[in-house]
Amino acid sequence: MATEAVAPTDPLEPDTSRRRAGSGRWKVTGGLLATPMVWVVVFFVVPVIMVGLYSVGAITLLRNDHYMSLEGWRFFISSDTYLSLFWKSARMSLGVSISAVLLAYPVAYLIALVSGKRKYTLLLVIIVPFLTSYLLRVLAWRIILGEGGIANTFLQTIGVIDEPLKWLFNSQFAIYLVLSYVWVPFVALPIFVSLETMDHHLLEASSDLGASRMRTFWSVTLPLSLPGVAAAFIFVFIPTLGEYITPQLVGGPGGFMFGSAIQSAFTAGLDWQFGSAMAMFLIFAVAILLAVFGRFLNVKSVRE
Repeated sequence: MATEAVAPTDPLEPDTSRRRAGSGRWKVTGGLLATPMVWVVVFFVVPVIMVGLYSVGAITLLRNDHYMSLEGWRFFISSDTYLSLFWKSARMSLGVSISAVLLAYPVAYLIALVSGKRKYTLLLVIIVPFLTSYLLRVLAWRIILGEGGIANTFLQTIGVIDEPLKWLFNSQFAIYLVLSYVWVPFVALPIFVSLETMDHHLLEASSDLGASRMRTFWSVTLPLSLPGVAAAFIFVFIPTLGEYITPQLVGGPGGFMFGSAIQSAFTAGLDWQFGSAMAMFLIFAVAILLAVFGRFLNVKSVRE
């Protein structure tokens, strides 16, 4: 009886197929990540490296630059004025971040509780300020808070005050108010996302166990939304730490912040090495603060 020969099977073939499939997935993933990685390297990593090299004189462009010199760093570290200016900006940024989170949380909580089409309508109301120029919104506050502005005129008309309140404009109060107003819509969105994705069965279970609404909020809702609160806090704190446009427009002489000093060093002072040293110090400070926030505010859970 004739028998057909059976080709022997290669025991390594399944492993080879899996390796090929894995290699294909890695190629697809690498292709998808290539464009954003190139963008980050070209427009973020390379400029930061250039600023760092410029701060130590490895790169020089102006006539008054010192080649391979730490003069900019030495002047900055030895100057109490600029260090105190940095701490002033840090306190302002901390106050604005806390105020924005406290103002945005009730808004995000309300939107998360609303159901149906009204939720999307309220979200649209939150997003609408993004469609307006940042500078236009800040300049509008100059009209509102100025000595002859809407606020002072209204208070004088109803007889609350006899003369304009000078502390409403060109003051620290104006900076805090305008920055808090500007950042509240940005802050409300990550808090809303954390509240929206929360497991609502936990709220029902808390109610079934006899907890009041306030007890449920403090014991269940607030702890579960803390990752969004942490993300919102960081989202405000880091940009406002180097803010200089808003303090310059509504803060007056007392609104000179650390970001204003960096901008002045590059433009009015034409001391790019000193400005680069301050900019690198700000980058290092932000990196340290991010590490601290990541340790104590559990930012890792925000990414997850």
